[in-house]
Amino acid sequence: MAGQRVQRVAAPLRAQVLEVLRQDILAAEFEPGERLVEARLCARYEVSRTVIREVLRQLESEGLVTTVPNRGPVVTELTAFDAKALFEVRGALEGLAGALFAERATAEQREQLGKVVRRFARTYRKADLAGRLAMKDEFYDVLIAGAVNPVIESTLRGIHARVQMLRGLSLQADGRAPETVRELEAIHDAAAVRGDADAAREACERHVRNAAATALRELAARQREDQDTDAG
Repeated sequence: MAGQRVQRVAAPLRAQVLEVLRQDILAAEFEPGERLVEARLCARYEVSRTVIREVLRQLESEGLVTTVPNRGPVVTELTAFDAKALFEVRGALEGLAGALFAERATAEQREQLGKVVRRFARTYRKADLAGRLAMKDEFYDVLIAGAVNPVIESTLRGIHARVQMLRGLSLQADGRAPETVRELEAIHDAAAVRGDADAAREACERHVRNAAATALRELAARQREDQDTDAG
């Protein structure tokens, strides 16, 4: 399948290619475990090997790409064990972030969180996966900023990068998007409207638990499909 042609305007070329390749990985244009061959990527995105190598290094730092001896860079494969471990840590940290947001966020940040949640509720049916992920990223940008804790910020951003593919599985699952809306609304109500730290923590942890259950179910289903295909 042909890739998106990178437009040589505005953002630096490397940043454009990084964003497009990242979204292609999240949209399963490249399968987990698939080799990312430099020559093919150069042709797909019409850029040089230097740009592709820089982009692959960045995606490796985000956990979306893994360099395998004798194979080179491949799309990262997350096992169920890996995914469960990530969600456990994510739930604890997001719960803490929600509690701190309730205590520390400014009036402007509280209002901004509400705007993001309302836009998600209004547009998620029409939005594609990239659009939904972008809105979730914006939600977490505001939540983390309002928590005012740089350790949470740096740690959560690393975790979010590694679970992006799983978030894609979760958000595409039947019925999950409206559940996500209700869960984000509950976080907003507890953290931004009522300023209830305990309720905000629980709402954040519940959101991650539900997302984890959906993502792990979808991951298992995809692995079964792959096994059936291999057996066939």
